[in-house]
Amino acid sequence: MAQQLNLYYDDIHQLALDLYAPRGAAKAGIIMIHGGGWFRGDKRKEADWAKRLNDRDFFVIAPNYRENTAGHWPAPLVDMDRLWTWIQKRDLPFNKRAIAAVGGSAGGNMAVEMAIKYGIPAVSLSGILDIADWLSQHNDVVAVQGDTENFATAASRTINQDGVNNSFYKWFITQYLPHPSDYVAATPAYHVTDTTGPMYLANSLNEFVPTSGVARLSQALGDAGIPHATRMLAGTAHGEGYLDQVFESTTLFLNRSLHLL
Repeated sequence: MAQQLNLYYDDIHQLALDLYAPRGAAKAGIIMIHGGGWFRGDKRKEADWAKRLNDRDFFVIAPNYRENTAGHWPAPLVDMDRLWTWIQKRDLPFNKRAIAAVGGSAGGNMAVEMAIKYGIPAVSLSGILDIADWLSQHNDVVAVQGDTENFATAASRTINQDGVNNSFYKWFITQYLPHPSDYVAATPAYHVTDTTGPMYLANSLNEFVPTSGVARLSQALGDAGIPHATRMLAGTAHGEGYLDQVFESTTLFLNRSLHLL
C-alpha cells in the first residue's frame, strides 16, 4: 500500500482521510493535520510533507475536518476524536503505541490539542496558540478577511508568507470562535496537564502568527514538567513555509519522543 486516498472515517459528516505508507515497514504513525484557519484548506496539501516522512519510515494519516460555519470550535477537535477512534479500530501497519500528531497553523493548534488530550507527541509549525490573551490585548484591532485568492490550489508552503497581519489573525480566530465565552477553553496553554505529550513548537519571528503563543505554551509545559523544544526562525515564513529548515530537527524530535532511537 503506497497510498490510499479519500477513505471515510466519518460517514455522517463525509470526512475523509489519506493514508501514505513507506516502502518498507513503518516504525510509527503520524497524524498530519492541515492548516487553513479553520475556514479553508484540504488534506491533499500535505502530500509533500507526508512523503518526506514516508522516506523516514513513518506511516502518515492526513484527515480533513469540518470548516467554515460547520467547523466552529470545538467541531474540528471533535472530528479528531472520531479520527482517533477510527485509527484505534483499524488494522493499520504500525505499532499504535507509537503515534504522534503534526500540523501547521490551525493544524498546529489541533496537533497540540491532541497531545494534551491523548498524551502523544506533537509538532506545531506556527500553531494558533495565543487566543484568549491575544484577543484581550488587541481590542482595537479591526478584524479583516485576508486574501484567499488561489488558496484552494496553492501549496501550503506558499501561503501567508508576508509577515504580521493582526487584522487577518483576529478575523479567522473570531470566525472559529464566534462566542467570546469560549476563548479560554480554546487556548491550549490553559489546559496543559502532567499527562500532556512532549511538543516541538516553531514560529517565525515576524510572521502573522504571534510568537507569544509559543512563549505562553512553553511556560505552561515547563510548569507541568512536560519535555518540549521551541524554535524561532528569522523572517516572515509561516508554517510549512519553513519546513525545509526544521524538517531534520522535527524528525529527530519524533524519533526521540516515540522512543525509536
